Amino acid sequence: MISEFIASLFAAFVVEPVQADILARLDQAGASVEVVSQSRDCLATTAPILISRAGDDVWWAGSTVIAVATGWQSPAELLDAGNPACGPLAVFLVGTEASS
Repeated sequence: MISEFIASLFAAFVVEPVQADILARLDQAGASVEVVSQSRDCLATTAPILISRAGDDVWWAGSTVIAVATGWQSPAELLDAGNPACGPLAVFLVGTEASS
């Protein structure tokens, strides 16, 4: 029960804002259709994994919420490196963070 509550808070305060931020940055930068499509695939598969991990590991969830909220952790760091759809998105995000 508590893990479900933590997972829902994590989804509301980390996953949803990160998804919105990533999609807004892609739109603002004029990313190609391919990168936007891959980003949607990446986010659709990564979000449930992150939410499940948050429910299983409360300390990780809490530290991640703080790190993302304060800017200590980049949204690109939350993406699944093993997911082929996340590769181009991570490269794009790191590139846009380096140029800003």
